Amino acid sequence: MTDLGTAHLTPGPHTVREGVVSVILVNFHGADDTIVCLKAFDDVDWPADKLELIVVDNDSGDGQAERIAQACPTARVIESGGNLGFAGGCNLGVDHAEGQYVAFLNNDARPGRRWIAAAVETMESDPTIRAVASKVLDWDGKLVDYVDGSLAWFGMGYKREAERPDDGSYEVGRDVLFGTGAAFFIVAEDYREVGGFDERFFMFYEDVDLGWRLNLLGRRVRYVPESVAYHKHHVTMRTFGAYRETYLLERNALLSMVKNYSDETLALVLPAALALSVRRTTEMGGLDPASLSDMALTSQITVPKLAMSGLFGIDYLVSLLESMGETRRDLQAKRSRTDAELFSLFRNAIEPAYPLPRYLTAHADLVTALDLDRVFSPAPRILVVTGDPLSGLLAGPAIRAWEISVALSTTHPVRLVSTTGVEDIAHERFEIHYAPGDELVRQTEWADVIVFQGFLMEVAWWLVDSDKIIVADVYDPMHLEQLEQAKDLGEDGRRAAINNVTAVLNRQLARADYMLCASTKQRDLWIGQLAALGRVNALTVGPDRSFSTLVGVVPFGLPDESPVQRRHGIRGVIPGIGMDDKVVIWGGGVYNWFDPLTLVKAIDRLAKRHTDIRLYFMGLKNPNPGVPDMRIAWETQQLAESLGLVGRHVFFNSGWVPYSERSDHLLDADIGVSTHFDHVETEFSFRTRILDYLWTGLPIVATRGDSFGDILDEEGIGRGVPAEDIDALEKALEEMLYDPAAAAEARKNVIRYAKQFRWSQVLAPLMDFAAAPHRAADHLLINPTVEPPEPPGAPTLGGYARVVARSLRAGGVREVAHRARGFVSRRWRSGE
Repeated sequence: MTDLGTAHLTPGPHTVREGVVSVILVNFHGADDTIVCLKAFDDVDWPADKLELIVVDNDSGDGQAERIAQACPTARVIESGGNLGFAGGCNLGVDHAEGQYVAFLNNDARPGRRWIAAAVETMESDPTIRAVASKVLDWDGKLVDYVDGSLAWFGMGYKREAERPDDGSYEVGRDVLFGTGAAFFIVAEDYREVGGFDERFFMFYEDVDLGWRLNLLGRRVRYVPESVAYHKHHVTMRTFGAYRETYLLERNALLSMVKNYSDETLALVLPAALALSVRRTTEMGGLDPASLSDMALTSQITVPKLAMSGLFGIDYLVSLLESMGETRRDLQAKRSRTDAELFSLFRNAIEPAYPLPRYLTAHADLVTALDLDRVFSPAPRILVVTGDPLSGLLAGPAIRAWEISVALSTTHPVRLVSTTGVEDIAHERFEIHYAPGDELVRQTEWADVIVFQGFLMEVAWWLVDSDKIIVADVYDPMHLEQLEQAKDLGEDGRRAAINNVTAVLNRQLARADYMLCASTKQRDLWIGQLAALGRVNALTVGPDRSFSTLVGVVPFGLPDESPVQRRHGIRGVIPGIGMDDKVVIWGGGVYNWFDPLTLVKAIDRLAKRHTDIRLYFMGLKNPNPGVPDMRIAWETQQLAESLGLVGRHVFFNSGWVPYSERSDHLLDADIGVSTHFDHVETEFSFRTRILDYLWTGLPIVATRGDSFGDILDEEGIGRGVPAEDIDALEKALEEMLYDPAAAAEARKNVIRYAKQFRWSQVLAPLMDFAAAPHRAADHLLINPTVEPPEPPGAPTLGGYARVVARSLRAGGVREVAHRARGFVSRRWRSGE
């Protein structure tokens, strides 16, 4: 049975020429404009053998098809045999197209030089982007026609930025709900699979419906500002007529709603949209309820056609209920994104659209009565802040901030910010910024919710008294790390470092509205610290008597996608490591709380029996310049050198493996290893490198005492050993490397066990909080705070030095100057 919506789009396989772009123009009494448009392709930066120009003439008559064919012999002209409208004409053109991509261009438009190239480059660079919305300017290139698509809740698409100056504000690409049919690209296969333009629309909002449909089905539509076209602004509509235009707008808005909304949303808004359509068109036609009543009483039923367009639109919808119902059922069964996930792409769903007094009153009443502000409210803007640099070389904190941003950006506007630096890194769904000093102020002002890790509250002091919703990611118990990391600072320095970091954590725990930790054991730690701060109270302990309303368990995660090895990172690449060697990998940095010394000694013993054993340290130098060089890293290199292992059995990467390339290294290994000392940091740690081992299916050998080491044997995913026990470590390594049955069983169990740590699963508590973010209940009523501790007596030189160091890391010289001005001002006011 032929779907009425795709009558001119033949089902089944089509001839497709790789890399070819088929451009479709629909001509209707506009041959002169069409010829100008076609000739503009002579100046387009795209190979002629990769370009197919197709003109569909909608029965224009007057020899227009022949004129176009004669003036532009490189174009193929197809005569439709009738006026199919823009939707049917485009479908007919695609039916004859052979390109891998199809592009639609209004015949009263012209392409810019990189109109095609920029669009194709975008789709080729990211396979999830299946359609491109071009930037469309007026004919002179000064005013905006399209840079984004907005959708009102009652189904009418509009362009908020139309006729604004093109002042450089629209040069950032972003996902959009729909592009304008005036200049639009899509993968031909996708166009045919989703049904192309719906011919029941004829013209108007068929592009809205297509984009909405693509997004529902999980195919991204991307605005690409480098793909520019120029448009004469509805030249063909000058003779179309206000009644016909209004009728098509009204009816097609209703059609798009009925097709694309979920059952729940449609049940809520359709009756209101029908009522609003009648109110809108009667007022546009110059009628009011009193005049309509008078007409009925006096039998004067001559109503202006414009005033009836809304009723005719409703009548058209009723006549199509059977076919539309079938289309809707099929579409809704295939949808992969919820309405809530798309509402942010509506941009401003509550926009009333028409400046008509009685209509505006009705619109406001309906919005209030149905609570549409709540239903369609744009998702809160979320700022994710890390103190790590953002580049291709990501360490643990930056990886976590990155993955949090990736997840949240599916449903929210997100910006990812580093306070230390950004270089050569981007993501299609969210913005990335380097935010020192004043820029950090601007970024925090943009956000509704701020998710941060580390020392943000120390440099963004204005957040303490703000009404921002603050989420503190305390997956890393920094004060416990200092027990080991600060050993090199001497007794006084160690004590000061621990006290300072503890005070930092107390201040953020006191202010945070929600907290994230990495394990249930960590949650116990933080609950104890929160209790000492007065945050465990009748307001924060929920009715279920749990702390889930205050602290969510969000472990470090692993990608949902399986790892892929594009090239070898270790075997046959690192001199001294062959393709058949047994490779043990140390998957992260070498820090003072780890024990690589015992591991090197165990490798030394094994090497005497197994000459093919190789230990590879993936990274010695953390990419964050704020992380100091560790004593233990130097001691490890010295030990391996003294034992004659370097370059033979032990290998060091003095730098850091790029995040996107880590699978190339990990998939070259036979087992992953993590060894540490027995101390309090171990008990509450969550070894993020273990997640990479799980992701790449590696059996694991690790010291017992942390959240992973204690379950390795229990889960059958490796072997746990006591701290600093060379004999036990040697035995465990040998079993996992040289007992094929034990290694195979461990690999099988790793694959099973790893599934629970996928980012899409572990981030569920944060996603739930982000869906309805709120200030903590005790903040709203009692607002507990912890003031920064004042050192006794006059400030010390060491205290000043620490402030300067933190300020430099946070915002460079400008931040130091800002702090200095504040210090001088405070001293002057106090008379000191």
